[in-house]
Amino acid sequence: MDLQIEGKTAFISGSTAGIGWATARQLAEEGATVIINGRTADRVDAAVERITDAVAGATVRGVAADLGTADGVEKVTDAEPDIDILVNNVGIFEPSDFADTDDEAWMKHFEVNVMSGVRLTRHYLPGMKKRGWGRVVFVSSESGVQIPEEMIHYGVTKTAQIGLARGIAETTKGAGNVTVNSVLPGPTASEGVGDFVERLAEEQGLTAEEIEEQFFNEARPTSLLQRFEEPEEIASMIAYVCSENASATNGAALRVDGGVVRSAF
Repeated sequence: MDLQIEGKTAFISGSTAGIGWATARQLAEEGATVIINGRTADRVDAAVERITDAVAGATVRGVAADLGTADGVEKVTDAEPDIDILVNNVGIFEPSDFADTDDEAWMKHFEVNVMSGVRLTRHYLPGMKKRGWGRVVFVSSESGVQIPEEMIHYGVTKTAQIGLARGIAETTKGAGNVTVNSVLPGPTASEGVGDFVERLAEEQGLTAEEIEEQFFNEARPTSLLQRFEEPEEIASMIAYVCSENASATNGAALRVDGGVVRSAF
């Protein structure tokens, strides 16, 4: 399928690995100019190189910045003042008992998971509206619908992203071909999840495969997929939402959750 985004410029936050990198690669394959982001120059440079090696003729560049701060967002917008596609993907998670999750942890999750998207969208959306074309995608989670007991603070930030995307979409009425949506992945085999699983496996004397099976039996028993999703499976939905073909999809919360959420709607 031709997504009709050749020549568009896309910025993907938190895109040195996982869902962000997979999305950047797919958008590059469709002919978009892709801007990679991560916190360190080494990781950004490595991610850029991986895409240029994998996608012949790709136009890729990067900006190293910590988007959990206003200064970090300003660094990005100074370097890349105008884009056509914004994928608000950067995010953090950390299992923590509610009673032990202090204010600092709550605020850190909000700054990274929510405020990065607020600040980036606030900067880039006016230009999209002026040109009459633009795509904003918030990468939320099924955890925003079914708040996980083991990391309530994370789930709440993902709920906030869903509401944020819908609210911002309301401001695009009459703005032409500009859309704002959220995508809700299920548990995904991202770099962070992989590290977490390996750590648990070592602590419990189990294999990573046994930890995965245990996770879906106990923590996500409603999953129909019964495995971690691959980043590329999520990226395919994000790439579609960024396309010209998705022009009638606006203000939507699109589930790519492997059937974790038990709802027909």
